[in-house]
Amino acid sequence: MSSEGVSKHEALLSTLQRLLELPATSVSGTLHQSAQLVAATLHAEKVDTFLYEPDTESLVAYGTSQTPMGAKQQALGLDRLPLAQGGQVAHVYQTGQPYRSGHVHHDPAELPGIKEDLGIKSEILVPLSADGTLRGVVLASSSAEQHFTEEDLQFLEAVTHWIGVVMHRAELVEQQTREAVVQAHRLAAEEILTVMAHDLGNMLTPIKGRLDLLERRARREGQVDYERELLLIKQSVVRVRRLMTDLLDVARLREGLFTLEVQAFDLVEMLSDLVSIWSTPQHAILLHAPDSLLVTADPSRMQQALENLLSNATTHAEGKTAVQATVKEEQHDDGPWVSVTISNQGPPIPRELLTTLFLPFAKGEQSQGMGLGLYLAERIAHAHQGRLTVRTEAGPTTHFTLSWPSRSASRSE
Repeated sequence: MSSEGVSKHEALLSTLQRLLELPATSVSGTLHQSAQLVAATLHAEKVDTFLYEPDTESLVAYGTSQTPMGAKQQALGLDRLPLAQGGQVAHVYQTGQPYRSGHVHHDPAELPGIKEDLGIKSEILVPLSADGTLRGVVLASSSAEQHFTEEDLQFLEAVTHWIGVVMHRAELVEQQTREAVVQAHRLAAEEILTVMAHDLGNMLTPIKGRLDLLERRARREGQVDYERELLLIKQSVVRVRRLMTDLLDVARLREGLFTLEVQAFDLVEMLSDLVSIWSTPQHAILLHAPDSLLVTADPSRMQQALENLLSNATTHAEGKTAVQATVKEEQHDDGPWVSVTISNQGPPIPRELLTTLFLPFAKGEQSQGMGLGLYLAERIAHAHQGRLTVRTEAGPTTHFTLSWPSRSASRSE
């Protein structure tokens, strides 16, 4: 091997070593430092890492060497190249084939700004992939003719592979950092909310007791209007208490303290009581069920799940449309199941929200709740070895179905 070949080989190894030593703090920082390393090794006046930006269908220089030509490129706006404009950067990205020229100023396919404004006469370009996906192009440029050799192109191909590796590593670090920040904020918020929920729950207990006393007095004295107003206030207190319970149960789920007390109870009787509480003048709740249905589950947890589903339905129902609550018995391979479907007419659930619908604090842009009800309903179903599903059909009508196995379910007429 010639001395020149040895020096090229040593330069490649040195560059690769320094590339792999780059701290994976951010994609932009990694690409800028990579460009500096390659520019120094190739004696290039400018090295860019262009990444494809789908929203604008452009190749954008996310990493450019800190050189006069690099600064000029940015000042001229040539660090953002729409694919529709053509040019060699776009061509290499679209074909996946490397390119080398020592007479760029005579290349009719190259952009005028590259040739005339930047004065580039030599360039080598290599497609950039990361994690098996074509992501962009690495470009080395010089104002001297015939500056880059075929060996330089081979060198850039080898280095570009490792630029893709370190870039992907930096992307993973950025993603993990973002997720860690979000998780930390969420946990801090949950801790504050849990304390508030506990304190507010304690405050609501005597308020509800006082309202019960006033309601009985109004009924005894025949004050129908006062009795009706007190009932509405009690419903508001019930809603607030449910929210407090939801917040505390989120904490219990996080800490593994969420437990069940399974027993037989009449599901239809429970739903009848809930319908009377959650029906509103705007949205009556119509119950479709047998006269009685004994099921096996934790009654307090099932009530909590059904309250959350009814609250969600009455919140999102349109106009003065009714909410439907339908109870069914189903026979599955593993035995009898029970299902309760809560349906409302209203705007369909956005597709992008469906993937996070059953996560804590997930909610749509128009929602005024905290995004806990559906999460807890799904967790309660899961704890009973059941499931909570959602579907939207033409109308539009949204159906949430809570179902679980109830081997001792029996129907009474």
